[in-house]
Amino acid sequence: MNQVNKNNCDLQTFGTVVGFREDVKVLDCTVRDGGLINSHHFDDGFVKAVYATCVAAGIHYMELGYKGSKKIFAPAKYGIWKYCDEDDIRRIVGDNKTGTKLSVMADVERTDYHTDILPKNKSVIDLIRVATYIHQIPTAIDMIKDAHDKGYETTVNLMAVSIVSDKDLYDALELFVTSPVDTIYLVDSFGSFFPKQVREMTAKFREIVKGTDKQIGIHAHNNQQLAYANTIDALIYGASLLDVTINGMGRGAGNCPMELLLGFLKNPRFDLRPVLECIQKTFVPLRHQMKWGYAIPYMIGGQLNQHPRAAIEVVEGQHPDDFLAFYDRVIQEES
Repeated sequence: MNQVNKNNCDLQTFGTVVGFREDVKVLDCTVRDGGLINSHHFDDGFVKAVYATCVAAGIHYMELGYKGSKKIFAPAKYGIWKYCDEDDIRRIVGDNKTGTKLSVMADVERTDYHTDILPKNKSVIDLIRVATYIHQIPTAIDMIKDAHDKGYETTVNLMAVSIVSDKDLYDALELFVTSPVDTIYLVDSFGSFFPKQVREMTAKFREIVKGTDKQIGIHAHNNQQLAYANTIDALIYGASLLDVTINGMGRGAGNCPMELLLGFLKNPRFDLRPVLECIQKTFVPLRHQMKWGYAIPYMIGGQLNQHPRAAIEVVEGQHPDDFLAFYDRVIQEES
């Protein structure tokens, strides 16, 4: 497990469980991460419900989806939140005269960012989140600069860090520190991290950005039912931007549930009731149509530090409870 030179980590805490930090912000990625379950075919009613909930609950950012290339992702196959065209966004939020900012994600090599990401003065979007793998960093930095120069806030989500070497991860972080990115994310792509690793990794990220105005974010997956715990530990050890989803909705095992984190945070800005109301009225009925959340195949993938695609095939297949065969196959492949 990658721990980025753990013996050199300064495990200084940045908060406690009885107070709150002014720098901490919450980002909802329900529509974006949840869209990976249904190819982004959410109707306007659902997206409006999530938006209204984020605004009422005091959430700082809501992520609407991706800026996917229509040359790569055929519109006949994917829903509109794969592309987040300006007209579609404004149909939901108007001019968004609220306290909740709007975000979209742009995957490296999967977006026509020069043309599809408009200048900020022509868009209601506030934040561009660049998602990249370690071998794509030069393009990621160009995307960050492009978004920054257009007037956006920016983050970089370095994916699959649990399989990246210490040296490569350190070099990547050093490059991001010299870029104009605002927030660097620790992403537990495979849901394989335990709180101890998250503490050490967050401390190392903080060490590398020390002396700059850059912040750290955390995006946790719930394969081992640790997304909430890992998010709290990242917060206490220095993360400022915390990803959540309503009712934990997200690809595979899902993400840190918004309702859990808001119940933990001591910020009077937040209101839990609108979230619970949205879950009861919108998400409970939706569970008859979509599957997300903890399941044994996701646990297996998380424990073995593997991409969730194989586990998703089992859970969404004809025999979702035949996880013993899946376990035996994966163990054989590992040996």
